[in-house]
Amino acid sequence: MRDVTPVYRLGLDVGGTNLRLGVFSDLRLIEETRFEANYSAICKQHSPAQAWQKIIAVTAEAIQPLLEKYPAIQSIGIGFPGFIDPHTGILAQSPNLPGLLNVNLGHDLGARLGFNIRVENDANAAAFGEFSLLGQPAGGLLYLGLGTGVGAGLVVNGHVWAGQHGYALEAGHIIVEHQGRLCGCGNHGCVEQYASATGISKGYAELTGQTRSALEIALAAEQGDEHARAVYADVGRKLAQMLASVLKVVDVGTVLIGGGVVAAWSLMSEAFYQRLEADLIPVLRGKIVVHLSRSGDIAGMLGAALLAESTTRSA
Repeated sequence: MRDVTPVYRLGLDVGGTNLRLGVFSDLRLIEETRFEANYSAICKQHSPAQAWQKIIAVTAEAIQPLLEKYPAIQSIGIGFPGFIDPHTGILAQSPNLPGLLNVNLGHDLGARLGFNIRVENDANAAAFGEFSLLGQPAGGLLYLGLGTGVGAGLVVNGHVWAGQHGYALEAGHIIVEHQGRLCGCGNHGCVEQYASATGISKGYAELTGQTRSALEIALAAEQGDEHARAVYADVGRKLAQMLASVLKVVDVGTVLIGGGVVAAWSLMSEAFYQRLEADLIPVLRGKIVVHLSRSGDIAGMLGAALLAESTTRSA
């Protein structure tokens, strides 16, 4: 008799303030849960060693109920922000999670849960998820994720391209403003400091002296706040400036932009397309198709789950 036991995979998308978990059967989301896991605060309030142990404990606490509810889960994949070695799984640094240096989430968490766990850069995981949901477009896909930071991932020939050291496509750290805002990576003027949710807040504060969230600034822009509109126009220009630079190197025709900041796309799109057209080399003009994500923001979880297909429960 044919075995009809379902096979589920668990994908995690780690953000600075929350953790999202999705149970998948192929591309279908079976269940999604959210878990408050303020890793940024943990890293700021504790020593690196203490913070790491708390991150392991919190992540395990979030996962355990799903493992009990879905015993057919066969693999776990995690999209995590930072520079991750594709050969060892070691997180060398996470610019938005200070103090985390040369730690191995897959090994330490896996030992606690009894699973082999695959950890990918969060933007790489999202890129693979979007690539899969789009039907694996020919020629590959360049993904840009606009959230707490700015991430990017590249899928070519059905594989995530991570580079020799695992640090490829760190497009959020392309410098777009000479001697600009200090970034968590240590440089000044990275696009992440302008086109992310935190960057939008900084831009508005510089103009007005007021501290508001990116969402509040978007609502103000829609109500006619000229400072808010100027901030979002600047986001569009700087994002296009960065994208044009990347496309001159990777030459991919399909670009997909996702993340929470995309909800305000109408406020930045005009400036974005004007700057992109100006900055692309002439032979690429008219050949780049830019999509906005329609994944419902599940791409990071899905990509992590799919990339973990080769991992299984430990004996």
